[in-house]
Amino acid sequence: MRRYGKDADEDDIRNRPSRRGSRPRTRIRPTHEDAAEGMVLTVDRGRFTCLIDPGTRREREINAMKARELGRKGVVVGDRVALVGDLSGEPGSLARIVRVEERDSTLRRTADDDDPYERIVVANADQLAIVTALADPEPRPRLIDRCLVAAYDAGMEPLLVLTKADLAPAEPLLDVYAPLGVRHVVTDREQLAGSGAEAVRDLLRDRMTVFIGHSGVGKTTLVNALVPDRQRSTGHVNAVTGRGRHTTTSALALRLPGKGGGWVIDTPGFRSFGLSHIEPSRVIHAFPDLEPGTAACPRACSHDEPDCALDAWVAEGHADPARLYSLRRLLSTREAHEGD
Repeated sequence: MRRYGKDADEDDIRNRPSRRGSRPRTRIRPTHEDAAEGMVLTVDRGRFTCLIDPGTRREREINAMKARELGRKGVVVGDRVALVGDLSGEPGSLARIVRVEERDSTLRRTADDDDPYERIVVANADQLAIVTALADPEPRPRLIDRCLVAAYDAGMEPLLVLTKADLAPAEPLLDVYAPLGVRHVVTDREQLAGSGAEAVRDLLRDRMTVFIGHSGVGKTTLVNALVPDRQRSTGHVNAVTGRGRHTTTSALALRLPGKGGGWVIDTPGFRSFGLSHIEPSRVIHAFPDLEPGTAACPRACSHDEPDCALDAWVAEGHADPARLYSLRRLLSTREAHEGD
């Protein structure tokens, strides 16, 4: 039976709304070609502080959230992103991050060597400043080695920053890393109050540098001296445990004042630096003083077995035995296997 007349038009047809609501008629998403470019400065509980129009009169920081179309894609400090929505930067305004641009580098770590969950610390940094106290707390060379492995694997240039030189000499630790040719700078609290901060700043100009180190080494104190108008809270070292207290709870990118520019990224302190995301065969690349000695190693040598040629190489005086011990300590603590 015909419900409508012979000459019915759209006005005669009765439409009932669907109980399931409306559905998109296409899966084609907008390209957001008019999106503004920005850089993520910090992340706090799903909200992102981004800088747009840098270096212009319209430079401002805005708050943003991640757009639904990004799905599970992570957004970290240092990311270059595309933003739409309310870009005014006014209190209460909120923009959306609709695209994350390709990263030049990613610094990664895991909580432990057997932790399969990989964490991206920062993106697009080109220099890793490994901050280590010479005393209170005591330096941890094995942790420095792990950071060097992560830096070389990420394609970043390492920089060794030694603090609290007023409490202990720097030469013993510098002698250990002299064969690597790693750039270094030595500071103490009194120097940072004077010209010491400028000496560190000279090594950071025109670069994006991430500061990393375990709690209590004076990392945030150093950042405060470099960027005096953005003071972050600092803590102290526990006299019983010899460990620092976490005062920095989130990574934050800060622009260096003065000519040459550059960025520093202060990160929370950590007590472990897992390398399960790095295949064991790539760890040797972080030890260029040992790598030539592997030419005589048997095929598929793990560099931690009786036939390894590195023992004879080190015995002949080509490298410091402590460096070989560091390499094998890293390899022995890893449980990941090639191809995992």
